[in-house]
Amino acid sequence: MDQIPVGEGRAFAVGDEQVAVFRPRGGGLHALQAVCPHRGGPLADGLIDAAQVVCPLHNHAFRLSDGRCTTGERSVQAYQVAVEDGEVVLRLTR
Repeated sequence: MDQIPVGEGRAFAVGDEQVAVFRPRGGGLHALQAVCPHRGGPLADGLIDAAQVVCPLHNHAFRLSDGRCTTGERSVQAYQVAVEDGEVVLRLTR
């Protein structure tokens, strides 16, 4: 959990998946597919607020809660994420 600063995201390789985990300033954690479907932008490097992340390449926005794109691009996969014993735990089943 300490690897993810408050107000930012970080990308992690989880099996064959790249997952971006976000830690909004308001609390909680969110996990999304780490690559923007538009042109492969690194979502973990995007700007986040309490509700969405904005891709740093072309400003497409994705809701943190469910991965739905709010700017007309395809949505990204959202994953269940929790903290257990101080460790970030993801459920990758879809």
